[in-house]
Amino acid sequence: MSMATRGDGQPGGVHVADGHDLIRVHGARANNLKDVSVEIPKRRLTVFTGVSGSGKSSLVFSTIAAESQRLINETYSAFVQGFMPTLARPEVDVLEGLTTAIIVDQQRMGADPRSTVGTATDANAMLRILFSRLGQPHIGPPNAYSFNVPSVRASGAITVERGSKGENKAEKVSFTRTGGMCTGCEGRGTASDIDLTQLYDDSKSIAEGAFTIPGWKSDSWWTVGIYAESGFVDPKKPIREFSEQEMRDFLYKEPTKVKVNNVNLTYEGLIPKIQKSFLAKDREAMQPHIRAFVDRAVTFTACPECDGTRLSAEARSSKIKGISIADTCAMQISDLAAWVRDLDEPSVAPLLATLRQTLDSFVEIGLGYLSLDRASGTLSGGEAQRVKMIRHLGSSLTDTTYVFDEPTTGLHPHDIQRMNDLLLRLRDKGNTVLVVEHKPETILIADHIVDLGPGAGTAGGTVCYEGSVEGLRGSGTITGRHFDDRAAVKEKVRTPSGTLEIRGATAHNLRDVDVDVPLGVLVVVTGVAGSGKSSLIHGSIPAGAGVVSVDQGAIRGSRRSNPATYTGLLDPIRKAFAKANGVKPALFSANSEGACPACNGAGVIFTDLAMMAGVATTCEDCEGKRFDASVLEYHFGGRDISEVLAMSVAEAEEFFGAGDARTPAAHKILQRLADVGLGYLTLGQPLTTLSGGERQRLKLATHMAEKGGVYVLDEPTAGLHLADVEQLLGLLDRLVESGKSVIVIEHHQAVMAHADWIIDLGPGAGHDGGRVVFEGTPADLVAARSTLTGEHLAAYVGG
Repeated sequence: MSMATRGDGQPGGVHVADGHDLIRVHGARANNLKDVSVEIPKRRLTVFTGVSGSGKSSLVFSTIAAESQRLINETYSAFVQGFMPTLARPEVDVLEGLTTAIIVDQQRMGADPRSTVGTATDANAMLRILFSRLGQPHIGPPNAYSFNVPSVRASGAITVERGSKGENKAEKVSFTRTGGMCTGCEGRGTASDIDLTQLYDDSKSIAEGAFTIPGWKSDSWWTVGIYAESGFVDPKKPIREFSEQEMRDFLYKEPTKVKVNNVNLTYEGLIPKIQKSFLAKDREAMQPHIRAFVDRAVTFTACPECDGTRLSAEARSSKIKGISIADTCAMQISDLAAWVRDLDEPSVAPLLATLRQTLDSFVEIGLGYLSLDRASGTLSGGEAQRVKMIRHLGSSLTDTTYVFDEPTTGLHPHDIQRMNDLLLRLRDKGNTVLVVEHKPETILIADHIVDLGPGAGTAGGTVCYEGSVEGLRGSGTITGRHFDDRAAVKEKVRTPSGTLEIRGATAHNLRDVDVDVPLGVLVVVTGVAGSGKSSLIHGSIPAGAGVVSVDQGAIRGSRRSNPATYTGLLDPIRKAFAKANGVKPALFSANSEGACPACNGAGVIFTDLAMMAGVATTCEDCEGKRFDASVLEYHFGGRDISEVLAMSVAEAEEFFGAGDARTPAAHKILQRLADVGLGYLTLGQPLTTLSGGERQRLKLATHMAEKGGVYVLDEPTAGLHLADVEQLLGLLDRLVESGKSVIVIEHHQAVMAHADWIIDLGPGAGHDGGRVVFEGTPADLVAARSTLTGEHLAAYVGG
């Protein structure tokens, strides 16, 4: 019998095109990776594990995903590439077998006040089309229902050239565009009310220093001087004695050109000036004293004209079956999905089918408790990541690489199984799924595991294990050793020293909740995602005196920011250097007078290559040290400033703790960094190179310096390896033993088991939650098994 011959001339066997079943990485050196080489199977679920800072994100995001995106961008024309982000080729010798990468990371969604869950997922766009077709009365095209589009009317004459002789003819034209933006709040939904008593002391004149705004000193001519010399107000008259016209000019005058000391400047009323200089900025990016001023001086209320819906009266008047577009956006998404399912209009059938699919994806992914008008900036990292996943769930694409960054962040153990099902579904459609993860529940479902380490920072960056889950258990790596760790429920809990009473809490979905939070102990507030935990704690415990809140807000910082600048550690170090050498502290800042003149203190010189990735070369003058050569001649404790910034936290703690270099102020900050497990970080490492878990702990170390009796921590285990959770529990215990009250919003069972008191919210999410379903000790919760949390905690501790 003759052997069958394939069309490609190969007798039997495997087609040559089927031999590319691996993504091969050889010699990866991004960030702390040390010539890493791995082979990742395609069309499988691969989980990357390792302690925080071991190099997981460097391998997955900065190498594999970055190169895939760069290669795709290169397929576009140079003109198109000019509008796209330029990506440098990762530091790697060989990358083979890449497919198109879709990155679903934990980057917070833009905190722009005009961005909502609906606008970020295209659900709003579909609703606008739906109402423009079916809404009664009909008010216009889809733009008429958009809160980002203002109504515009214009008319005038245009000149039209006609004929070969170029005859000109004037024609009158008019233009109208109907938008849905509320004119009162310009589509923001909130109106700001400024407390004038916080801006100035009206018993004083401007010349006497009436302003109480941070940074507005009486001798600053570009702020205070412009009011004094403008001629619109009398600078020597107390503000309370201003005439009506003077007060109007002082507070509300439109920008007007004036001459002050022979310099042309723009005079503007105080209210618009404050709005532009303070309220236009992101609150989280402000310095603490500026943020405190804004919180004190400005109150935000729902816009009285649109009732917070952001939409004009016309847009709200158009309805489908008695429901306006504002009503649909305010509904819980699970309810909105049911409303859309009841619509039966053949004329818009394809639109309804797509809208149903999008809304059902929200419910399926565990976000059915959100509403489309929820501001995207208020979503947690985990919620933002799941919102980004929605557009990929119904995709027909196959042979794609999906890259996830800790998709279980912010998820209750009950919700993790649902997330696992989604990851497996993406894989089963023929896609390669790469997941950076710490949770054992997700590691368990992996087809292949890559464990990086053995430590963090310079102690990491190597592959410790590759293979199956069973092989990991017996591998002897840190992940393998801790994989089956289970914290035991406390036999003896601490006795509270008092209680913090919360009465009638109604923020967001809370149902008039009354609860007593014990003080002087470790309290864990838990419940499924969307059950009202953050609303109860952040929304009901009065922030301010005695409360130190560490939320999930992202750390902002450029490549010039590092742990030393972020924590304020550099200030005592600079002063110590200055005092020892008899010079100015500013010399020891690479962002000030001490900067290398060639690279302006950046340490590298960037060459912009237009649509191609820019090139960064180490500065030849300072050899990447960032300081002027003359500055490096000054020493303290036998080290120059660049050598100090190159130290790890652990080294620096020893250096500043004793001997000639003893600096108590610096040593105290370094101790806090070591306490949160960041002893391996170098002081001068750019913040842009830190992992998510490292940034969270850096933020925690900074807040530990604040004076307060009650610490509120929002998911401090986010981004932490199983081994690091033990260290975190030790830190929480030390805080409680030092006399602090610690309230933790958390889903991690090890933290729940370690608590003295648990407050469990639920039973479900959104309007199915908002109630306290259990209060008591972890042992009582395990024994009762009366809630979802109780069932999962009992299974975890083997109860």
